[in-house]
Amino acid sequence: MDYFSDLKGKRILVTGGSKGLGLDIALSFARLGSKVVITGRKQSALEEAAIQLRKYQEDCTFITSDMQDVESVRKMVDEAARHMGGLDVLVNNAGINIAKPAVEVTEEDWDQVVDTNLKGLFFCSQQAGRYLIPQGSGKIINIVSQMAFVGFYDRAAYCSSKGGAVQLTKALAVEWAEHHINVNAVAPTFIETEMTKPMFEDRTFYENVIGRIPLGELAQPSDVTGAVLFLASNMGNFITGETIKVDGGWTAI
Repeated sequence: MDYFSDLKGKRILVTGGSKGLGLDIALSFARLGSKVVITGRKQSALEEAAIQLRKYQEDCTFITSDMQDVESVRKMVDEAARHMGGLDVLVNNAGINIAKPAVEVTEEDWDQVVDTNLKGLFFCSQQAGRYLIPQGSGKIINIVSQMAFVGFYDRAAYCSSKGGAVQLTKALAVEWAEHHINVNAVAPTFIETEMTKPMFEDRTFYENVIGRIPLGELAQPSDVTGAVLFLASNMGNFITGETIKVDGGWTAI
């Protein structure tokens, strides 16, 4: 049985899709025959990612956009919908973290993190809703973090933004249920990617993290992508307002 065959032809928008987890998610959708648009701030990275996507689907494309700029976000969603002829699934993956002790966090630091991870996520979802509500169907999947449920050092703004995103997921799920729009989230632990590799070269930090994960290893992008595909497919049709934790057991302790 091909569990994800219903994703073929679906119109997918993945924010922050040029590298790391976002690119893994986008590539997985493209391999399944979905139409995919990725977004990000750096055009060069997006162009490289689009080359990979087009190996599976020729009409995959990218849009440069800044999640901290609401008007940019709205235009990005509109452009993606025009390119694909509509929208079926939004994956809100774009996010940032500025790791600092709480007493050193500046207003600019706070605004960058919260505006990207929460404000941008909301207005992207809002604009997507303007397409999903009239058609009476759709899926929104927010990539949040285990840090929405636990505290951690040097992440006051990040934890706040991700905790807010979990609550926003519930609020949108309840409000848009009558339109048959499923809104869910996926909360990963630390993921092993090219971007996080320098972070884990600090062995003390690495051992601290691994010591908190009962499964004893970092998550891989594919671990998170599996949860996203499940929620986007028909198998997740009766799930809404939920957050799937892909954390190796961290939050179970």
